[in-house]
Amino acid sequence: MDAGNGGPVAAYREQTVEIALGPKGAFENGNVGTLTRRVAADRVINALPPGVRNRKPPKAPRTPRVVELLRKAIEWQALLESGEEANQAAIARREGITRARVTQVMGLLRLAPEIQEHVLSLPDMARRPAITERALRPIAQIPQTRDQLHAFQQFLTSSGAAAATDC
Repeated sequence: MDAGNGGPVAAYREQTVEIALGPKGAFENGNVGTLTRRVAADRVINALPPGVRNRKPPKAPRTPRVVELLRKAIEWQALLESGEEANQAAIARREGITRARVTQVMGLLRLAPEIQEHVLSLPDMARRPAITERALRPIAQIPQTRDQLHAFQQFLTSSGAAAATDC
């Protein structure tokens, strides 16, 4: 290829890109425009900025760990009451964890029933939940149900997790 004056001319190609004209959902609403540009043939052009191109996929929602642990504690309590397991040490051996860890998890059963219901009703989430086992341990140590509920309510309001609770 050469220009009218005999000099070389860079090879170009046309690139047409559809763009959304407006907020999210513009493609679905048919609010689309096109942009045509000339691009040097030897260049690779991407319409997305590098930060957007290399993003990790969003995390899939998971059941919060505290919910799984409370369910496990309820299951272990049923095993102990049925006589299927003799004691917490037997549960620890079966699960491959320490007796101390079994005691910690079983401690969640000392929580007021309203708090247990709230924990078990936590939805699956992609982020770390505000309510954790570690946060619930001191509340479980409180002997009075009413005081536990009060401490739990304070925890929810201070942590920002007070999304519509009926405790």
